[in-house]
Order: sequence, then C-alpha cells, then structure tokens
Amino acid sequence: MIRATNKKVGDSMITFLTYILCFAWVFPVYYMVVTSFKVEESVIPPSLFIHKFTLNNYAIIFDKTIFSHIVNSVTVTVISVLLCLAIGLPAAYRIVFGKMKNPANLYFWFISTQLLPPCAVLVPAFLIMRWMNLLDTRTGLILLYVGIHTPLIIWMVVSFFKDIPIEILEAADIDGCSKCNAFFKIIFPLSKSGIISSALLTFVFIWNEFFFAVNLTAVKANTLPVYMASFMTQEGLFWAKLSAISTITILIPVIFGIISQKALVEGLTMGAVKG
Repeated sequence: MIRATNKKVGDSMITFLTYILCFAWVFPVYYMVVTSFKVEESVIPPSLFIHKFTLNNYAIIFDKTIFSHIVNSVTVTVISVLLCLAIGLPAAYRIVFGKMKNPANLYFWFISTQLLPPCAVLVPAFLIMRWMNLLDTRTGLILLYVGIHTPLIIWMVVSFFKDIPIEILEAADIDGCSKCNAFFKIIFPLSKSGIISSALLTFVFIWNEFFFAVNLTAVKANTLPVYMASFMTQEGLFWAKLSAISTITILIPVIFGIISQKALVEGLTMGAVKG
C-alpha cells in the first residue's frame, strides 16, 4: 500500500514537473504572440495580457515588402533542402552500404566541417560570390546553404541508415535488385521518418539563418530574418512590430512540424525483420 502510494506521488511529481517544463518552453512564444497584438506604448512595462488590442502591427508589416521577403525565404529554404537531400542521401548511402576504403574517414571529414564557425568563412564566401556575381541573389544563398547543411544531412541520415539490417539488402541483391532500386524500394521506406526529421531540422536551420543572409544580401534577396532586423533602428526597438513579424516567421516551420509529426515519431525499422 505504501509502495503504491509512493509510486502515485512520484508519478504526480513527474507530471507536474513536465507541465512546468512545457510552460517554460512555450511561454516565450506565448509572450511574443501576445505582444504582437499590443500597441507600442503598452509593451513596456511587460504584461502577460493585452490591455489594448490592435492589428495595426500586422497592417504595417504587410503594408511593406514582406511578401518579397517571404518568397525569398521560401524559395531559398525549399530549394536548399531539396538539394541537400539530393546530395546527402546518396553520400550517406555510399558511406554506410558502399564498398570503399575507410568510409569513417570520409564521414569524419563531412562532420568536421560543422565545427568551423560561420564568421571564419564569411570573407572567402563574400569574395567568391562577388567574383561569380552572386551577391544579393537567391542563387548565391542557395549554393552557400547547400554547402553548409549537406554535411548535417549526411551526419543524421548515416545514423538512420546504420539501423537498417544489412540482411535485407543482401536478400534484395540475391533477387537481382539494383542498388538504385534497393535505395528507393527498401532504404528510403525504412528510413523515411529519419529522412523527414533530418530535412525538417535542416529546413529550420536555413529558414532562421541570419548571419550570411544579412552580410551577403542587400535588397533583392533579403530573407525574413533580415527583414526582422529592419525594425531595430537608432530610434529604438519596435517590440510590438518585431513580435508580429516573428509570429509570422515561425508559422511555416510550425505548420511543417505539425504535418510531419507522425513521420517524426514512428519507428524506423519496426517489423522490417521478423524471426
């Protein structure tokens, strides 16, 4: 009886701490959304509630050039993620299942590129893009993001590919299945959730990227994070408008996360090999 009571108390404490953690995690988003519907004068001092509701912040945002920034962000992010997958998936497949000497060395080389800070490559990237006439272009950002985030795709997908039993591929090879067909008919279905989670994480990183976007673009290829920075002026920070544009910015990643939620949580190889 005492043991059952202690277990219930322990479960209740864990549940309570979970709710506290969820509240702490969601609170900044809640405060941002609430602030986006306030007038600038009521933002300070901070308040958890809306005392004077207004949609003027969103009207000001959509009255400017936000649509061109949205198009730039969506175009750059989607194309970059697709190219990262097109390059990273075959590379990860070759590292895990290919017959090559010391695949670990190639894998480590890809991973080591993630250790380099962005500021260390800014000057070379700027000079190369100026030489190629790609400054302030979406093409330039896409090429840069593909080079930066393809190792991330390889890093994550390799771990998912390693969970696939090699016996499945050996059986497919005996049945005369080519490596290309084996990838699309066996590897991809079994690791679909891992590939989706890798693509979603890469999408979020590229969507939120600010450092290269603000330094390598000026007018034509500005993304949403760069547009957000325009509300930080010498006159001060327009917190309500910043909150409004931030709310708009997080909508697309949140929607993608909700859509792909099932794929993110389902098992990778459950039921692939039995008995």
